[in-house]
Amino acid sequence: MIVLLSAAILLKAVGVLAAIGVLAAIVLFFISKKFHVEEDPRIDQIVELLPGANCGGCGYAGCKNLAETMIQRGTMEGCTCPSNTKEKNQQIAAILGTEAADSTPMVAIVRCQGNCENAPAKVNYDGTTSCFLANSIFSGENFCPNGCLGCGDCTKACNFGAITIDPATQLPFVDETQCVGCGACAKTCPRGVIEIRPKGLKDRRVYVACNNKEKGAVAMKNCKASCIGCGKCTKVCKFEAITVENNLAHIDPAKCKMCRLCVKECPKGAIVAVNFPAPKPVEAPVEKPVEKTAETISATVK
Repeated sequence: MIVLLSAAILLKAVGVLAAIGVLAAIVLFFISKKFHVEEDPRIDQIVELLPGANCGGCGYAGCKNLAETMIQRGTMEGCTCPSNTKEKNQQIAAILGTEAADSTPMVAIVRCQGNCENAPAKVNYDGTTSCFLANSIFSGENFCPNGCLGCGDCTKACNFGAITIDPATQLPFVDETQCVGCGACAKTCPRGVIEIRPKGLKDRRVYVACNNKEKGAVAMKNCKASCIGCGKCTKVCKFEAITVENNLAHIDPAKCKMCRLCVKECPKGAIVAVNFPAPKPVEAPVEKPVEKTAETISATVK
């Protein structure tokens, strides 16, 4: 009797819960219909034309948020994906009924040459492999407070596989064919070692591959290739593209004409030029054979 009574109570409880569930489902159904908001179908069309990496390089919370912003504004101005191709941007512009905004191809550069040769380690770091954590507890194995820590936070932040840590130098290496200039790596670096710059004409660039802001004497103790803020580069630059601030030179890519006079002038090799053709070897002048005339023969006989 007790068992039958317990079963009846249990079935009654289950029935009540099922009825509540059905009632709640019906209420939610009508609420969803009442407050349903139609989404612009163009949002999904634009999302399909975006890379889908959700890297945040555009300044928005993912590709869908960027697409929604484009639809709200009705333009691509100020909300262009830095990693998208020109062709897909044109297709997005066609969906919006506007013209595609011109975008300058960008690429990540590493402003540090503190490899094992230029900046040998003075201590060994045996903590968590995180640049953020390492930066909070010490200046670095080579004691440079502004150089690359080599833990690879930038490689984890890159959604395009464009950055790897070179095992020989222990510095980040950027594959320009994969880098889209989204800026995720630059935002992740706690020391600002990685900078996003225009790719430049024919992918050629001139920049200061150093981030050290210490005075020259101190900087040279930690790294042989450190910028010492001597200002020689500013004196030879005819276009006022170089400034020195906080003992560190910086080249404005908008003003630089890539004459490379600063590269030759830098006493520490802190300024580098990439993707330029190798200089042609200087050929020794060929001596022309002396033609023998009657006068030269007579002079030789004498």
